[in-house]
Amino acid sequence: MPERGLAEAERVELTVDAVAPGGHCVARVDGQVVFVRHALPGERVIAEVTEVHRGFVRADAVTVLEASPDRVEPPCPYAKPGACGGCDLQHVAPEAQLAWKTAVVREQLVRLGGLTDVELDRLGVRVEALPGGPLGWRSRVRYAVDAANRAGLLKHRSHEVVPIDRCRIAHPAIQQLPVLTESWPAAEAVETVASTGGDVTVREIRDGEPTPVSGPTEVREVAAGRDWTLPASGFWQVHPAAADTLCAAVLELLDPQPGETAWDLYGGAGLFAAALAGRVGDARITLVESSRDGVDAARANLVDRPRIEVVAARVETALTRRRITGPVDVVVLDPPRSGAGAQVVRDIVAAGPRAVAYVACDPAAFARDVRTFTELGWRLAALRGFDLFPMTQHVEQVGLLLPPAGR
Repeated sequence: MPERGLAEAERVELTVDAVAPGGHCVARVDGQVVFVRHALPGERVIAEVTEVHRGFVRADAVTVLEASPDRVEPPCPYAKPGACGGCDLQHVAPEAQLAWKTAVVREQLVRLGGLTDVELDRLGVRVEALPGGPLGWRSRVRYAVDAANRAGLLKHRSHEVVPIDRCRIAHPAIQQLPVLTESWPAAEAVETVASTGGDVTVREIRDGEPTPVSGPTEVREVAAGRDWTLPASGFWQVHPAAADTLCAAVLELLDPQPGETAWDLYGGAGLFAAALAGRVGDARITLVESSRDGVDAARANLVDRPRIEVVAARVETALTRRRITGPVDVVVLDPPRSGAGAQVVRDIVAAGPRAVAYVACDPAAFARDVRTFTELGWRLAALRGFDLFPMTQHVEQVGLLLPPAGR
């Protein structure tokens, strides 16, 4: 007779196995796969089932029977089962968080990227911390508003709003705002920004549209040796040290030389294009971006760099319809979480660059694109990992991809 499957809200004692993407660990009960949050590898816990799916269930560790030495008391009282879902790893010591994310990066590159452990050992894959510590770093926070008009944060995989006193990973200037003590009867969400240039702004979202509450509608950011002005709603890295960290990694890996042409794909406001321009001199740089806000910001902020051409288009469209054409010497590829995709990779390879720096915010998408590069004869020659999002599952990577030797 087959074993009975686990049911929602059922509690079960289990031993936690390895970390997995998504901020949880894997366990098994009578052969059934259980993805457990709020746990650590090797721990013995009592877990409560939160979701049942075909082939697996999700659960929260509600009681720890045998704790890992890497377990710590979460600094936020809302980082627990049934409460805020914003932070995945507050129960994990900071150094162990880096090891956790390194393990996820490696697992995805092996399982989806087709690389071997030997190859990863040769690359020296590891995730590095950024300056500033694991708290008080998030410079952009979006609060949801509940039926009682209170701002708060969402439960994990839920639309339920959890009222909080403050968000511990939010920038100190955001923590000091009165957003969480005020009533928001007309808002569905409240967005806050604390820029690296010192601007602090609050906007409420009504029927999907932003309405300024306080602070400037445009904010100043400082990165790559430049000042940047962009809409408060525009995309920018949320960790204050992220932009400079990523620029330094891209320049180190690509080592662009004077006179080399470059592409900055998914270029946003032009951060990497500006960094490249400081190295290649008067050579041509082409930035491709589909977001109107990003295109406008790039054109406004790079007006002093006339050799940077800003192309308003989807990268896929720009490549297939020859809005941009090779040959090109170096490419910066910074796609969204879904990755670049096989066709974009093939088109980049066809353009014949000597090197590609791939900036990735999702280990799985990055691994899939690495597999496409390797199937075309390229190789992952270097990889840096950065903890741009402490206390959460997220990790950033910068990889150097090179064509076959002698090409």
